[in-house]
Amino acid sequence: MRGLYFIAFKSIVIKEITRFSRIWIQTLLPPAITMTLYFLIFGSLVGSRIGEMGGVSYMEFIAPGLIMMSVITNSYSNVASSFFSAKFQRNLEELLVAPVPHYVMIGGYVAGGVARGLLVGLIVTLVAMFFVDLHLQHPLLVVVTVFLTSVLFALGGLINAVFARNFDDISIIPTFVLTPLTYLGGVFYSLSLLPDFWRGVSALNPIVYMINVFRYGFLGFADISVGLSMLVIVGFCVGLWLLAYYLVSRGIGLRT
Repeated sequence: MRGLYFIAFKSIVIKEITRFSRIWIQTLLPPAITMTLYFLIFGSLVGSRIGEMGGVSYMEFIAPGLIMMSVITNSYSNVASSFFSAKFQRNLEELLVAPVPHYVMIGGYVAGGVARGLLVGLIVTLVAMFFVDLHLQHPLLVVVTVFLTSVLFALGGLINAVFARNFDDISIIPTFVLTPLTYLGGVFYSLSLLPDFWRGVSALNPIVYMINVFRYGFLGFADISVGLSMLVIVGFCVGLWLLAYYLVSRGIGLRT
């Protein structure tokens, strides 16, 4: 049975990768163009006036945050759109009645989202190398952090798709929740620049911890304890996985 489960998992993953690969002009190219504009505007034009931040150039400071931002957005949107499409077209019902555990189905969709997120992250990293010299201080920490973050937001996209009733609902969370949290997550500034009150408010933003530990892996300094940041990331991953499994196993919101 484990062999059959692996075949089911692999089939879902291949389907997801094939799905976003066929429309690479819509899924892989736009992030590269967008991040190039970020580096040109915020890095070259604005950054030249700001100077250094945290002992490094401003462009080098924002590079890890921009990479993480692209990973978050694409991991989330891939699973949200794909899972909701399967639900809307009633293809998901075939998986639900198949002799496949729910964790295999969830894992397949999440792995597809992670694949897109990491691929886009790699593309943005290559783009960043045209503008700044990237040096990894802690390579293993960078890999673990970007993987866990991608898993976390892929699970978030799946949960969004479960509750969504139409395609418009897919864009509500990214527009009104995900984007503000990302921009306020320390991508373009150091938390040390904030007053004590706003620094405390920022501590409630989970994306702050992801960008913080990811930047530490590149630059070797952090605004928040790396151990605490990893604990927050792992905690959210476990919590969203349990929530996603509960929703799917109970069939909540899976029938339009």
